Amino acid sequence: MTSSTSSQFDRLADPVKRWVWTQGWTELRDVQERAIPAIMDGGDVILAARTAAGKTEAAFLPLISRIQARGASASDGFSVVYVSPLKALINDQFRRLEGLLTTCQIPIHRWHGDVSADARKRAIERPAGIVLITPESLEATLVRRGRQVERLFGRLDAFVIDELHAFIGSERGRQLQSVLNRIEVATRRERIDRIGLSATLGDMSLAAEELRPGAGQTVEIVESREGTQDILLQIRGYRHRRPPVERAENTPAAPVADEEMVQHMFSALRGKRNLLFGGSRRNVELFTDRLRESCDDQRIPNEFFAHHGNLSKAEREQVEQRLRDDPRPTTAVATSTLELGIDIGEVESVAQVGPGWSVASLRQRLGRSGRRAGKPAILRIYIPEEEYGPGLHPSDRLRLDLVQAVAMVELLIAKWCEPPRASGLHLSTLLQQTLALICQFGAVKPTSAWKVLCERGPFRSVDDALYARLLKAMATAEYPLLEMGSDKTLMLGKGGDRIVAGHDFYAVFATTEEFRVIAEGKTIGTIPIDQTLVPGQTIIFGGRRWKILSVDTRSRVLEVKASDAAIPPRFGGGFAGVHDKVAETMWSILVGTTVPAHLDTIARELLKEGRSAFREAGLDQRSISQNGSGCFVFPWVGSVKLDTFALALMSRGFEASASGHVIEVANCNTTDVLEVLREIATSAAPDGMELAKHAAKLQREKYDHLIPDELLLMAMAREHLDAASVPDLATQILKRCSGSGTESY
Repeated sequence: MTSSTSSQFDRLADPVKRWVWTQGWTELRDVQERAIPAIMDGGDVILAARTAAGKTEAAFLPLISRIQARGASASDGFSVVYVSPLKALINDQFRRLEGLLTTCQIPIHRWHGDVSADARKRAIERPAGIVLITPESLEATLVRRGRQVERLFGRLDAFVIDELHAFIGSERGRQLQSVLNRIEVATRRERIDRIGLSATLGDMSLAAEELRPGAGQTVEIVESREGTQDILLQIRGYRHRRPPVERAENTPAAPVADEEMVQHMFSALRGKRNLLFGGSRRNVELFTDRLRESCDDQRIPNEFFAHHGNLSKAEREQVEQRLRDDPRPTTAVATSTLELGIDIGEVESVAQVGPGWSVASLRQRLGRSGRRAGKPAILRIYIPEEEYGPGLHPSDRLRLDLVQAVAMVELLIAKWCEPPRASGLHLSTLLQQTLALICQFGAVKPTSAWKVLCERGPFRSVDDALYARLLKAMATAEYPLLEMGSDKTLMLGKGGDRIVAGHDFYAVFATTEEFRVIAEGKTIGTIPIDQTLVPGQTIIFGGRRWKILSVDTRSRVLEVKASDAAIPPRFGGGFAGVHDKVAETMWSILVGTTVPAHLDTIARELLKEGRSAFREAGLDQRSISQNGSGCFVFPWVGSVKLDTFALALMSRGFEASASGHVIEVANCNTTDVLEVLREIATSAAPDGMELAKHAAKLQREKYDHLIPDELLLMAMAREHLDAASVPDLATQILKRCSGSGTESY
């Protein structure tokens, strides 16, 4: 490589250049070339590019050159802290960077729960070079070794945050922001450079704010300008006949694994290297089993292996290693566990069942295929829809899973994806960070804690008055988390000691909770709860409808009674988190006439059926449809606004339930709904906290059970609802009903 092929190559340190030459590179990738001046000159930087675009090298080639230039020694402390959301990704990056760092004579350390205590001890005793670590292990280091923070991190050149998009808007992301800030405070550094590695997002300015809260405008964004890869894609439709619902046995409906779908998967994927995203753990197990049986039937070695979070680490790593290092054909049937940047080598194609829930996720998955120059990315989306028959739910007639898949592919081709979600109060994580800060320093003043965590830190939406209320709640709990000393400093109380001593204290994210579902005193199963629940609301479980009688969040019990309503909708699109733009595009597709070329014959027929049902119901002219003794409302908005609007209707006495893309309102007619819509449209936006009071499940995050309901209501209104949108949404629905508004919004 010469200056004629790279204008920035000569800025790299000589050992780095030698390593590049040994790799046989003839040129740097676009993001690598542009990252050199951005990182060498210092400051916060985001490197944004698709999967396999060379972001890791783009960050570390100039960073290592910086370390070489200042002549860091073994007594200086760590030079770079690389933070990853996954242990497996740390292991991959260790393999990827080991040769480069050996050439440059720079130590590299792995640091997470699966690394031996001896290896971590050696790193602590002689901190130098690069450390690859999870957010939880970094938090544990601050808490357990608070007095050594300056020795370990005082001479840091930079933090590197991999998969930045995976942290945005989450509790774990807020924890990481706080930990990075606490290291800066403890080492008396105004700023330590932060380098974020990310997939390209819809709004990179929000990603910049995630990297440097309160100063996102100072972050330099280096977004790859490489030409997009060729894509071969197909959406395949299947007609699924639902088995009869036995009202005596109320067990969850079986996942969908139509034989025709399995046969096509087998013929398309066998003999190659692929990823197949099943959508849920149960689907993953079901498809893996059926595809393994197909291998047995053909008397060939099995090529299909499950990969999900409930499997042991050894089993997951075996699948990853086979994909990465073994030449035998292999298909990993996975949940979202293989979405992030774990190194699994080259795969020829990606397939998924159902439309998924975000365009960003679809883009991330697609980026796993077609990595080599001249090779297209291949994507197959399998969509089962209900066969027409007696009792089919009206919304199933619209073929919403298929329409959502078409919408997402359309947005993917248009290079759109969801912007990062705006942050909320994150009180659960703030409570945890308060305990961690006290452990780090032994004791802290309340004002100092607020300044570190809120004023300078990432919890900037929490003012000093609200923080004082949180501290008071922590101090007056049944088992006090805090105590105040005679010098007005905060110390851990008995309850705080117990929490901090727990093995899971350093993880701020909550595992998915299972609620027992009880009908007439009998447990009929358990379901994960990830939605807003309201007594009087209708839910779908075991292939039928149930009306919620009560929700006990402490005992994790959902009491229900059978509903006499019609067969429920089957919608399986994974609606939680769907963006407004996706729902808006679905409406445009249903009112349109264009048939995408990437639909197979059955998918084309299903789209035609959905459009016909859409027109027959008059939904091209209005958003409300009468159905027996109740109504359907189709606002064509994302999940947050849909849930909020359903709560707004409930607050006015209606029995409203949001499901998929529709709000079902029981025991009313369209005149009743139109009348209340006119009232809502001409009224001020409802109070978000008042709406939140209608929701039973306030405790969503790990430490919410330690926070007063009043504060949880405030957090829910901020993080999970959009009360300000209610009047405008009512206006839009009314426009469609009057025939005056046919444009999308």
